[in-house]
Amino acid sequence: MADITNIGFARHLRSELTAHVLHYRSGRLKRSGPGLSFWLMPMGASIAEVPLDDRELTLMFHALSEDFQEVTVQGVVTYRVADPEQLARRVDFTIDMTTGRHRDQPLDRLTGTVTRLSQELASGHIVSNSLMTLLQQGTSPLRDAIHDGLIAEGSLAGMGLEIVSTRITALQPATEMERALQMPTREHIQQQADEATFARRALAVDKERAIAENELSNRIELAKREEQLIDQHGENDRRRAETAAAAKTIEVEAEAAQKRTRAAASAEATRLTEGARVEAERERMDVYANTPPSVLTALAAREMAGTLKSIEHLTITPELISPLLNKLAANGSDNGKAAKGGARR
Repeated sequence: MADITNIGFARHLRSELTAHVLHYRSGRLKRSGPGLSFWLMPMGASIAEVPLDDRELTLMFHALSEDFQEVTVQGVVTYRVADPEQLARRVDFTIDMTTGRHRDQPLDRLTGTVTRLSQELASGHIVSNSLMTLLQQGTSPLRDAIHDGLIAEGSLAGMGLEIVSTRITALQPATEMERALQMPTREHIQQQADEATFARRALAVDKERAIAENELSNRIELAKREEQLIDQHGENDRRRAETAAAAKTIEVEAEAAQKRTRAAASAEATRLTEGARVEAERERMDVYANTPPSVLTALAAREMAGTLKSIEHLTITPELISPLLNKLAANGSDNGKAAKGGARR
């Protein structure tokens, strides 16, 4: 928008660099250019201001595909004024000399023109393709169709407009159709997810089975080792028992041998003692056998006297002493005879 300053009957206009100002006086073009600043008399003057900056036009419309499915298109078309003088002749860009604003809405007219042309080109492309084809191709063919069609459109070039770029941000079917189209993919993805879950569960089961088998193998190995340990303990106990039994046997045998030796020695000692005693007794008996009764009686008396501590009474009968006296008398006569005989000799 131009900045106009009122000073009496004169006006001072100042425009931006993005605006092309056309100053007409008496129907003739007096000044033309972007960013002009000048004084003018409003009487008999006409000022047109054409924007030179890029304009973005948002597109959103619906169209039917070849198979009669509704498609929603969203995009942006960027255009600019390439020939402001030609556009000023086709569209009224005159500004008010007091406020500096456009008297009409020229930009709305340009927007409507570009929008209708873009919608027509998009509809022509959509109607010639099925919904699946459009969705599979994506937005690039539709964007190229709109962009190339706008550039090739002679009416825009005749107005002095230039298409800078075209972008399609969305190409969507109706909500119900979109859900229906998404269903197979969702089912396929869900199936893949289920298969992944089943595979994960199967893998978990395999791992659990492997763990269980490993634990079972460990238990079997531990049981075998425990059996070996028990066998080894039994073998050790058996060896200890055998060793103890052998040692006991040796000890018993040694003790028995020792007892036999002692018994034999004792028996031999007893035999020798008893033999000596018997022999002594025999010899004594032999002595006693050749000893006269009176001597034996005297010996017996002496033996008895040796065993008695005291003798209080002693009785001597004639039966006991008579034989002794007779024996002594006889022995005395025999001894006298013997002595005489010896004297004679």
